[in-house]
Amino acid sequence: MNEQTAKKPRGKMSVTLISLLITLVVGLVFFYVSLPAINLQSPDFYSFVFLMCMVYVVSSLVLSGFDMKNAGGFKGYLRFIRARCLPVGVLMLLLALVALVGELISMPIFRAGDYRELLQVENGDFATDIAEISFNEIPTLDRDSAQFLGDRQMGTLSDMVSQFEYSNDSTQINYQGRPVRVAPIAYADLIKWFTNRSQGLPAYVVVDMVTQEATVKRLSEGIKYSFSEPLNRNIMRHLRFHFPTMMFSTPEFEIDESGHPWWIAPRVVKTIGLFGGVDIQGAVLVDAVTGECTYHEEVPNWVDTLYAPLLIMQQYDYHGTLVHGFINSIFGQRDVTQTTSGYNYIALNDDVYAYTGVTSANADQSNLGFLLTNQRTKETKFYTAPGATEEAAQYSAMGVVQDLGYVATFPLLLNIAGEPTYFIPLKDATNLVKMYAMVNVAQYQLVATGTTVSACEKSYIQMLAEKGITTPEELPQTSVSGVVAELRSAVLDGDTYIFIRLQGEEIFYSVSAVDNNVAVILNEGDRVTIEHAPQTEDNTSDILTGYTVTRNRKG
Repeated sequence: MNEQTAKKPRGKMSVTLISLLITLVVGLVFFYVSLPAINLQSPDFYSFVFLMCMVYVVSSLVLSGFDMKNAGGFKGYLRFIRARCLPVGVLMLLLALVALVGELISMPIFRAGDYRELLQVENGDFATDIAEISFNEIPTLDRDSAQFLGDRQMGTLSDMVSQFEYSNDSTQINYQGRPVRVAPIAYADLIKWFTNRSQGLPAYVVVDMVTQEATVKRLSEGIKYSFSEPLNRNIMRHLRFHFPTMMFSTPEFEIDESGHPWWIAPRVVKTIGLFGGVDIQGAVLVDAVTGECTYHEEVPNWVDTLYAPLLIMQQYDYHGTLVHGFINSIFGQRDVTQTTSGYNYIALNDDVYAYTGVTSANADQSNLGFLLTNQRTKETKFYTAPGATEEAAQYSAMGVVQDLGYVATFPLLLNIAGEPTYFIPLKDATNLVKMYAMVNVAQYQLVATGTTVSACEKSYIQMLAEKGITTPEELPQTSVSGVVAELRSAVLDGDTYIFIRLQGEEIFYSVSAVDNNVAVILNEGDRVTIEHAPQTEDNTSDILTGYTVTRNRKG
């Protein structure tokens, strides 16, 4: 008898049970880390199942002590696999077949009409729909500048800066009638998470896109669910455990009108074949403090970010390129249109609209018009406005201030004196907005600049009048009297501005405290007269706000 006795091979049932146990453990770990949706329309689901099948096959081979040399080579190997892992092999083959067929029946070449109908586009009237926006509604920052201001504001909080940091994950919303960006703070590192997780994140940051004022809003109860949580309270893991079969786009951080923090997780559905026609169907609203999850087929009106701009642009590209079928989108390209390379946001009717230009298939330096899409309802309108692309307008604006080296942000389209106009904040090397430019869409060589929005607009309207595009009556030489209903203040570029709203009006008049000392001592209820000061040719310094205020008597 040999000193070393060969081990008795494990029985088939034993191998199967141990292999299943190993597969289950690996599957649970993979699911916890990768969070695939258990949904046949999710590509991640197929990767998840294939991984588990391969783990089972390898475990069976190892536990069975399989020796290819003694089993008859490769044919013996295949016989062994068939005997031990036939059901798993059939499952893998079936899933591969489903994925292949699903991919084929989802291709635009076979379903061009369905892809074109993903987005319903109506024609809009620019002058009627896009009213002349007031100064207190014009966002003067882009995303990067807002992120910079938010991060800088965190540095002023000595009790937070060592434990928390700005998350750089902001969302543009309308909050109490104003365009703002909101972002949660985050744990500075894993140790800081461990020592602070019981209280949660104590604040979020709000950046006013008009006044450029960044504030940290402290919470009575901290945010427990966020992306900075590494374990079960991670927002994606929390959603997956509650809704294992749903597919989600990236959740967006928002606050309701009372300032309470939420995560908005749009539900992704595939509407064409198995994998095509990506769209949104409602959303799960997650209370960022308590973690309570609720699915809404129709989201509340305060929610602003259901449809992401990139999804809208993708759907319009299908709508514009497949206008005469798939073949025409490749050859001929008759009537083919597509979106331009960027997007921006505009606040209208207490909703946030995504804006992007529309150009021809040749993607030249001219636009045919632009799209505005309600990010909550997906209502989309196309406005005919032939002229320069956003990129061409950016270069035109930078050419005017090339000696200063300012960089143009992606434009926002406004209605100024009835003219489609690109509004472009100009940033310095530190990401701070230093000037503003207005570029006429139809004649993009007409560029006006100013250190404030009102000064820029004033110069632009004068330029339009000089070129005969508008009449002199459209110059902003107005006077208004009334009772002060609301006062706000902000420091911009080292100067203090007072924002005044009169009773019965929605707009704010911005007044420089340097040029108008009386504005500093105003109180709500005071009766005032506000006049727009016309700019003369010999006025070499910009009128920072364009308005002067006179205090009359107590209202």
